[in-house]
Amino acid sequence: MLTIDRSVYFDLIAHLIDGLPDEACGLLAGTVDADDQAAVARFYPSANVSASSRIYTIDPKTHLRADIDAEDDGLRILGVVHSHTHTEAVPSATDVQQAPDPDWHYIIVSFRTGVPALRSYRIIDGSVSEESVGLAAD
Repeated sequence: MLTIDRSVYFDLIAHLIDGLPDEACGLLAGTVDADDQAAVARFYPSANVSASSRIYTIDPKTHLRADIDAEDDGLRILGVVHSHTHTEAVPSATDVQQAPDPDWHYIIVSFRTGVPALRSYRIIDGSVSEESVGLAAD
């Protein structure tokens, strides 16, 4: 299960809405406990350097800054979030192909119906599995 701090959830949804009509994206940082339960404590918004409604690319400078900042605070990058502007919150073939890290959590927020729908996945060697997501109080 992936747990997201409530304030982080609102920050990432706001960033993804601001990115419309293009896909928007960002990185997630937090901790993983001994039972492999991940807790997202921080969101690093990124420009979508692809500037597209179909694909996203995290800004490399944002990624580097997020890595450094998270590490300085005893956190680690847990994954990435991006929006789907016209499709369900399910990884596309491109999302699966470009998944850079098997340890990451891949959150997709769909705006297909106009209401944000958040789902999270693990993508390992091209295999996709959905995981449950919960919100935690700050």
